[in-house]
Amino acid sequence: MMEIVPGIHQLKLPAPVPNTTLADVNAYLIQGQNGWLLVDTGWDTRQAFAALESQLGKIGVGFDSLSQIIITHFHPDHFGLAGKLKQLSNAKVALHQLEKDFIDSRYVNMDTLLAEMAGWLHLHGVPDEELPRLQKASLEVRKYVLPISPEITLQGGETIAHGPFNFEVVWTPGHSPGHVCLYESKRRILLSGDHLLPTIFPNVGLHPQSGKDPLHNYLHSLKVIEKLNVDLVLPAHEYAFTNVTQRIKELRHHHEERKAAIIKVLKEGAQTAYEVSLKIPWIVNGVTLSFEQLLPLDKRLAVMSALAHLEPLCDEGKAQRSRRNGIQLYSATGVK
Repeated sequence: MMEIVPGIHQLKLPAPVPNTTLADVNAYLIQGQNGWLLVDTGWDTRQAFAALESQLGKIGVGFDSLSQIIITHFHPDHFGLAGKLKQLSNAKVALHQLEKDFIDSRYVNMDTLLAEMAGWLHLHGVPDEELPRLQKASLEVRKYVLPISPEITLQGGETIAHGPFNFEVVWTPGHSPGHVCLYESKRRILLSGDHLLPTIFPNVGLHPQSGKDPLHNYLHSLKVIEKLNVDLVLPAHEYAFTNVTQRIKELRHHHEERKAAIIKVLKEGAQTAYEVSLKIPWIVNGVTLSFEQLLPLDKRLAVMSALAHLEPLCDEGKAQRSRRNGIQLYSATGVK
């Protein structure tokens, strides 16, 4: 816990992931005249809740002092404790409209989404023996979320006035469809969620709830942030950093490298997104791993990430789609 700038405290909330601190969540507590604003909540675990309660106590803040909770996006590590904190406070919860619409299918009535995921994984080449593990991989983290429907729905472009701060809501889809950042133009501060992280490359994947072209959305969102005057980035993982231009350059380079690696694989001949995923390296919590070394959820994320590149490559004319026995194949243009 630390006060990053006067009135903004960074809270460290542990993740249920062993042997790494990169997955720990940074929540931000922001002082106002009539209550405190909390940005992101951490996982719904006893450890994260205890850490949050302890750090709030050291600042002299009780749960009843929270007036608003803004969720940058609906992934479990950001949204998990929202329901419990709502029960303990009078805070109003804010989330982007796109993600509010997915809460029920993602966290409550999941049967339809699970069926869609099974069909989607089969279409993209996941072997039958591995498919159930990847299909149900997210059920393990579902237990760390107490879902709630937000009272405030965001679209992007709103201004949230809180104490001396005026935060512009900047819609930055890509990592998730309704991801938002908060920009304080007077102080040139950006609360970046998972959109910009100092060393981690946020996962950008194509899946049933991602929208048609999440990679395009992510790269466009980087351009949106690039146009802002930002001196200090407060991310949802790792640590605060300053050189936004350099970090955006690194993120673009990462995706160019992945694109080149995928094109190289496609030149071997037609193959599925799953087969492509087997042949390129993956970075998880700062460690480069082969596909075989990944956990089931990370394998699913890898296939999604490969697809996020494969589909745009087809649109660019650098790859082509084909079908074989109901399975989607991709190959480099002119290669079958």
